[in-house]
This record gives sequence, structure tokens and C-alpha cells, in this order.
Amino acid sequence: MSGISVARVITGGLVAGLVINVIEFLVNGLWLAKDWEDAMRALGKPAGQGSTQIVMFLVWGFVMGLLAVWTYAAMRPRFGPGSKTATIAAVAVWLSGYVLSMVPPVVMELFPASLMLTGVGVGLVEIVLATQVGAYLYREP
Repeated sequence: MSGISVARVITGGLVAGLVINVIEFLVNGLWLAKDWEDAMRALGKPAGQGSTQIVMFLVWGFVMGLLAVWTYAAMRPRFGPGSKTATIAAVAVWLSGYVLSMVPPVVMELFPASLMLTGVGVGLVEIVLATQVGAYLYREP
């Protein structure tokens, strides 16, 4: 059994991160932009995002992509290569990185639950798609 190819995890992870960032921009930056502005105003925060926030969200997207492909690479020896394993890895990352991160803001009523649930639902689609793309690029050494 060979080890994980770090270079291929990075390559697949960065491509997966790009997929995540594009979808996040389309959904949160365009489709839900007004909803996010309203939610931020309700908290007494500026409605728009500054460059620091944009950079941090981009970094978050790439980190999620890297985590998803690394999780896929780690699961391959047990579950085998392919789409099914990529989906299992994506759901594991989605549960820990998307669902659990949404619980505190919803419980504390910081953001509308409908906005957060939309984010979780879109997040499932984007992480599965991103992980499939990243897993396709990943090969064992």
C-alpha cells in the first residue's frame, strides 16, 4: 500500500477549492447578496464585505477543497477509488465543515434560519461536486 500523494492532494484540493469559491460567489455574492446585507444590517454590521472578508472566504473555500480531497485520499484504501468514496468524503466534510458550523449562529438567532439552511443545502451540492472533481484529479503514487 502506498502513501497519500501530497502533490496530488494539493492539486485536486485547489481545483476543488476553486469550484467551491465559484459556487459561493454565485450563491452568496449574487443570488443571496441582498439577504446577507439585510442580515448584517440587522446585526448592526456593515452590509458590504471588505477585502479582508473576501480574502478569508476565498481561503476558507480552498481549505475546504483541500480537506475534502485529503479526506478522499485517506478513505481510498478502505472504500476504494471512485465516485462513491468521493461522495462519502464530501458528506463527512459537509457535516463537520458546513452543518456543524451553522448550528451556533442559528441557535443564537444571529442569522435567519432560512438563510442558513439555504447555505447548508447549497453547501452539500457544492462540496459533493468539488470533491468529485478533486477526486477525479487525485491518483495514488
